[in-house]
Amino acid sequence: MMESPDVCHNTKIAFRPGWPEDRGSLFAAINDETVVRNLASAPWPYRPDDAEHFLATPRPATHPNFLIFSRNGQPPVLLGSIGFGDKEEGQLELGYWIARDHWGHGYATEAGRAVLDIARALGHPEIRAEHFADNPASGKVLRKLGFRPTGHSVPRYSKGRARKADAIQFTLSLSDDDSAVDAMRNIAA
Repeated sequence: MMESPDVCHNTKIAFRPGWPEDRGSLFAAINDETVVRNLASAPWPYRPDDAEHFLATPRPATHPNFLIFSRNGQPPVLLGSIGFGDKEEGQLELGYWIARDHWGHGYATEAGRAVLDIARALGHPEIRAEHFADNPASGKVLRKLGFRPTGHSVPRYSKGRARKADAIQFTLSLSDDDSAVDAMRNIAA
């Protein structure tokens, strides 16, 4: 398990790929309409078979997906999930969710920082992300991670809502060249 300090508490988070034996914990953590409605690909109602399917879905090594756990000296508690998927035109997309009981503790931001380091190590030059317009907390997480709004909002289908909803688009460049250009812009400003 990869560990990262939680910025808000003296606990730590750990993450790893999901295993079949995580089915019950995953189902318990995500089985909340308030969580699922903010996701594009999770259905509502969410069923134990949906958790099993998520855990069994093969993923390429270049698109890892992890379960996030708290580590505070107690048995680990499943907090959520974070990982990468493909958007249209082969663009890499970051996706994540945190169980409602664990919102507001910095877990998504901390896990996001760690998986963005993995994306850099894998050589991904850019990552996209979106959040539904009625979920501004997710936009705050993306901004903390360095994502920038593209200025575009598009309708995106959400299985949890069973309809399209406006999604605000973000992008993050991971290439060293773009980081240097951004640093030069900041110096000139």
